[in-house]
Formats: sequence, C-alpha cells, structure tokens
Amino acid sequence: MQWEDIRYFLALARHGSLSAAARALQVEHSTVSRRVAALEETIQLRLFDRLPRGWQLTAEGHSLLPHAERIEQEMLSFSRATLSTATVGGAIRLSAPPLLINTFLIPRLATQRARWSLMDLHITGETRATGHFHHEADLAIRLGRPQDASLAARRLAILGYGLYATSDHSQKPPEDWCFIGAGDSLRHTPEQQWLENFSNERRFALRCSQPSGMFEAAAAGLGVAVLPHFMARTAETLVPLEGNFDIPSREIWLLIHPDARRIPRIQTMADLLTDLFQHYAQLLEEGVPPPDLFAEEFGK
Repeated sequence: MQWEDIRYFLALARHGSLSAAARALQVEHSTVSRRVAALEETIQLRLFDRLPRGWQLTAEGHSLLPHAERIEQEMLSFSRATLSTATVGGAIRLSAPPLLINTFLIPRLATQRARWSLMDLHITGETRATGHFHHEADLAIRLGRPQDASLAARRLAILGYGLYATSDHSQKPPEDWCFIGAGDSLRHTPEQQWLENFSNERRFALRCSQPSGMFEAAAAGLGVAVLPHFMARTAETLVPLEGNFDIPSREIWLLIHPDARRIPRIQTMADLLTDLFQHYAQLLEEGVPPPDLFAEEFGK
C-alpha cells in the first residue's frame, strides 16, 4: 500500500470530483483516478461510486476515511519533525481571510521584509472557520474563536466594524438608505446578520461575495455598507454614519499545528504576525492608526 494512493483518496473524498481534487493536488485528473483505482485494487474494496455529478464515498470508503486521516496526521507530523532543526529560510504557506490580505497584511508585511527575508511566503485566501487548514497551510489567520482543540491558537486582535457610505448618501434620511450586503457565502457572518436585521426590509442595492467588492461599491456611492474600520478609512469618499449601531466585532486568531511550532521559520513568521497585529490593534478595532503608521521598529 502506497501513502501517495491514500493521499489521493483523501483529496477526492474531500473535494468530491476528479477535477477539484486534481486542482488541489496540482496534477491531472487522470492521475487522481489512476491512484484511487490502484488503492482500490490493492485493498480489494470499492471506495467510491462513480456518479455523473461526482464521486461519492461508498460505505466502505466512509469507514476507512478516519483511518486515512490518522495516517495523514502522522505523515504531517513526521514531515514537521524533519524540519524542526532546519534554518529560518524556506517556504511558508499562510492562509488568511481575503478581507485581511490585500488591504492589511501585504502592505504591512512589506515594511517588515527584513524580518522574513530568507522566507518565501505563499498567501491564500480562505473564509472557512478552521477546516483542514493544516493540509493546505503552515499558519492560518481566522476570524472567530477556533473550535479545534488540536490546534495551537493565539488571539491577535479585535476587528471592529462600522456603517460607512459616501457623504451624499449619508445625508439622506435613514428611511431612504439602501444597503450593500454580502452574497450567500458571507451572509452567515455576525456583521452581515446584524445588517440584515438593521435594514428592516429596506432595499439592498447590491450583494457581493467579496468584501473588496462591498468596499468598492460603498466608495462609489451605491449605498451603506458594514465595513471594517481599517478598510473604510483608506477611502477618501467614505464617512462613518453616526449612531449607536452596536455592530458585532470579530476576534482575529492565529492557528498553528502544535508540531509546526518547533520549525524555526514558522515560529519566526508566527511571532512577526503577532507583533504586527498587536501593533495595529487600535487600527483594526477602532480605525485609529498608531502614531507612526509604518513604524520600522515595532516588535523588536
């Protein structure tokens, strides 16, 4: 039995189709099919039903899935152990909400390049709460308190929200406001749930699946949006709407697999991210920048 065959089995079980599993593994879909068939031949069990709309686990596949996941965890632990004495250089995969990547993380990581100059950083956008981040990333930044007790976690900061619109729109009577809201993928978040209730059947001019789209729509004057303070303050056209709105804030957490904490480059990046978020904590929570916005000495 080959570990690689088990890895392909897990990818197909998680993604449900050859094409999606192939994209995740960065291989051709024929390779996924061949590897899974090889595993089925080895163990003499049918693991998937091949259906027109995707591959579904059989009862045997379901029963073996947790065992395969445990094998995967042991392989990941072994891989991390081999890296625990490595230098601080090398590749790091960071998963973070798209909301934080372009507007907050990348500009500020650029100012601290000297602290991670030996590392090659790969950042991917991810909105899932925790999911299987350790299959796809070394570190993860998430909104909301993590529920997975197997992960080490640090609370980095609080993300505060406000109601924002252009000055012209803000001068309209509240009963004439129209709103910019999230698409289906984000409508479950606390701030969007609050906006749904607050709108009280007033119009939504636009719904968008990306926070950046809601930001751009509000800045263009399409309506009122719930936006993070740090993001809204970057647009000269946006003003905060006055009132006691009591919009829920979100906790920002850094997640790391316990085995990975011994890897020097991952620990270095985790410390840098912690320093960065703590330095800009007031900006994230209230929209107030630190006295020196791009201080070069923070965290040292």
